[in-house]
Amino acid sequence: DVQLQAFGGGSVQPGGSLTLSCTASGFTFGNYDMSWVRQAPGEEIKWISSIHSGGHRTHYSSSVRGRFTITRDDAKNTMYLLMNSLKPEDTAVYHCATGLYGSPGYMDSLGQGTLVTVSS
Repeated sequence: DVQLQAFGGGSVQPGGSLTLSCTASGFTFGNYDMSWVRQAPGEEIKWISSIHSGGHRTHYSSSVRGRFTITRDDAKNTMYLLMNSLKPEDTAVYHCATGLYGSPGYMDSLGQGTLVTVSS
């Protein structure tokens, strides 16, 4: 069965950086487009970034474009999210998911999340 697990969350001051990892198992990771989503307290899940299989195309929401970078290492069945210039509004539980935002299969599988807190 598909398993996704996000790691790397923590507490950071505004302007700081964090790198999240998502490990995948139970499916052929390299064949799948993947996404990062987040859920802030009291809000619904929101898409923030997607990466195509092969890693050559990426997409970002306007809220994170220019600050966050999505990458993947198919040999390690792992996806990453480098987050720079963090803001308090980036505080959320971050999850990885299968599929591309807006495409069939998006969020068919959603992994356990990791909490990011941005606060001074």
